[in-house]
Amino acid sequence: MSKPVAIITGAASGIGLALTKHLISKDWLVIMADINTKLGTELSAELGSSTLFVTTNVAIYSQQAQLFSKAFEWGGGRLDFFAANAGIAKTQDLYEENEALDENGVPKELDLTTLKVDLDAVVQGIWLFKYFARKNKEKKGGKVVITSSMGGLYPMESDPLYTAAKHALVGLTRATGTRFHREDITVNCICPAFVPTNLAPKEVLAIFPKEHITPMSTLLRAYDMFLEDSSLSAKVAETSLDQVHFQEPPEFSSESNRWLATATKELWEDK
Repeated sequence: MSKPVAIITGAASGIGLALTKHLISKDWLVIMADINTKLGTELSAELGSSTLFVTTNVAIYSQQAQLFSKAFEWGGGRLDFFAANAGIAKTQDLYEENEALDENGVPKELDLTTLKVDLDAVVQGIWLFKYFARKNKEKKGGKVVITSSMGGLYPMESDPLYTAAKHALVGLTRATGTRFHREDITVNCICPAFVPTNLAPKEVLAIFPKEHITPMSTLLRAYDMFLEDSSLSAKVAETSLDQVHFQEPPEFSSESNRWLATATKELWEDK
């Protein structure tokens, strides 16, 4: 049997790079995707023949489509794992004062690149992954793990667009994980607390209290849980300090709402 094949977006730094090295140590082939061509190319060369770097702006669908096509071909018609990890913090402040105005004296459109990268690109990535997972030569199916955030569980007043995207990823995981599981595609997400990555400004990292920093090893443990246990799907793992907590959806407030959220799928599917 050939080696398992993974795509990792945002692979040139932070969580993505740590996961890349972790999978290589477990004898995986890894397609590293990142917008930073120079750094990604250098890292792939250092890591060796088990990696392939593909410059990818995940917010551009044609580049993601090319990424998945190259990965499937390079992996010999096999794609086992998609780590939808690329993300950015706010690109414009929703609370901004003194907004730039257009010729009619109305505020210019808010920059929603944060939503395009952190949410839209993940949806498109799942759209592409399920297509190739269904075509796998050795075994149909595969695994998706989305990088959400503790900001997907708790409101972060400082960055509402990031919070909105990360909350949506939790909902996306729970909505798709059960349905895709029927065809051996699992969808799960990880919600890290503070982990030192490029998203944090250097001045913040310098003063951040060490007792509130979550080590990368906790995240890698959560990834291993999802990669090793195919019964897990639609799960949300909050990684905080040295703990992995599985967060469940809120309880239904009434039996009517339970029916609306669950039983009605038969009314809508294939309609």
